[in-house]
Amino acid sequence: MATPVSGRANNPTVAERAAVGKAARKVSPREGHAGWSPAQRTLEPLALLEGQATTRVPQLVPIRYGRMAASPFAYYRGAALPMAADLATYSRSGIQVQLCGDAHLSNFGGFASPERDLVFDLNDFDETHPGPFEWDVKRLAASLEIAARGRGFDATTNRKIVLDAVRTYRETVRRFSRQHKLDIWYAKLDERTILAIWGSDLGKATLASLSRAATKASSKDRLKARDKLTRLVDGELEFLSDPPLLVPIEDVFTDPEQAAILEANLRGTLESYRRTLSSDRRALLNTFRYVATARKVVGVGSVGTRCWVALLVGSDNDDPLILQMKQAEASVLERFTAKSKTSNHGQRVVEGQRLMQAASDIFLGWQRVHAPDGVTRDFYVRQLWDWKASAAVDTMDPELLGVYAGICAWTLARAHARSGDAVTLGAYLGKTPTFERAVADFAVAYADQNEVDHQRLVDAVRDGQVVAESGI
Repeated sequence: MATPVSGRANNPTVAERAAVGKAARKVSPREGHAGWSPAQRTLEPLALLEGQATTRVPQLVPIRYGRMAASPFAYYRGAALPMAADLATYSRSGIQVQLCGDAHLSNFGGFASPERDLVFDLNDFDETHPGPFEWDVKRLAASLEIAARGRGFDATTNRKIVLDAVRTYRETVRRFSRQHKLDIWYAKLDERTILAIWGSDLGKATLASLSRAATKASSKDRLKARDKLTRLVDGELEFLSDPPLLVPIEDVFTDPEQAAILEANLRGTLESYRRTLSSDRRALLNTFRYVATARKVVGVGSVGTRCWVALLVGSDNDDPLILQMKQAEASVLERFTAKSKTSNHGQRVVEGQRLMQAASDIFLGWQRVHAPDGVTRDFYVRQLWDWKASAAVDTMDPELLGVYAGICAWTLARAHARSGDAVTLGAYLGKTPTFERAVADFAVAYADQNEVDHQRLVDAVRDGQVVAESGI
């Protein structure tokens, strides 16, 4: 949060906090968020992507490039670092929040709360880090413009979707600015709340689509993960082999000794990771028995980072628990803001997630792994599936994409209001549509740039400068 205007830094008045937000307009005018020029760029996207590849599993990097080359939206999903570099060329509002760092529309979704309600929230925090609030908003807005173009909507429809979403963000922040801190903290989006906010404006087809998505999400659970990823051999579950997407740990290395060493280290990591859980959840985890580990390829931008899934069982094979252990490197935002305050990037991810989400996975924790190659890497741990719902962006009509955009914008506003100062932020955004018009202009210009960058990747693959594997 920006520094209060008075010396009472620990308890400024509402008026003082609002004054900070209004003063920030002079440093970073709301109109200044509009537009994008390639002349602003200081770092080349392909070079940044190649730099990321140096710390990843070499055999998996071509899959990342292949997935990014599939479409402009797929490229955008994987280009969080290039966009962070571009956003860093703008003047900054100075209003700090906990950023998601990669707030494109596919990084939102539904999952089960600890109370077993289906809630909608941000669901990817690999890049979370403190920073200027507008970076998340611009990342979301540009993703909406790019997705709408991918669906073939006209420019007027696209702009309306983006404008309405950023307006929802602004109005939601201002609404939260009038609420008590605990009310902001407890706010969440479940199916009932979504229908209360957007239901009266929805057509029957959109309502039916939302209902189907909720039903599908509740069926995507640990039993379904077991059925999809494992098989029963001599009474014991083991992971299937589906290289390169799912590979049992004993098949990852040609040297069996290396596999054994890493599995022992990972098992040790699971033991020590328990200390990052609360005592009640640690007691629950202690009732499960370790069975097996496999490497799993997930996402787009994170492909090539180490991601392991660990299979545990409780009372029997119908009581499985599949934990995902995902590598956490430095946030793409860190080099353009400030160094992380946590020494373990897994801890950075977990603490950022807990700060931004209304409800987090009960098994969310972190640890550090010592690998056979002599490199120590940070990881965070969570359940693989727990009522997971993802948006099928490539099938949405304008109404459904508009509703989904509003839901994402509300969610982002709530996350920023939790982690920052909603009064300061709301005062900066103001009562007029100035901010959303500027961000909508930015979204158009940056979507144009994204198409150019995507084509450069496609050309680099075609010319053999970049090795890519498509269709995986």
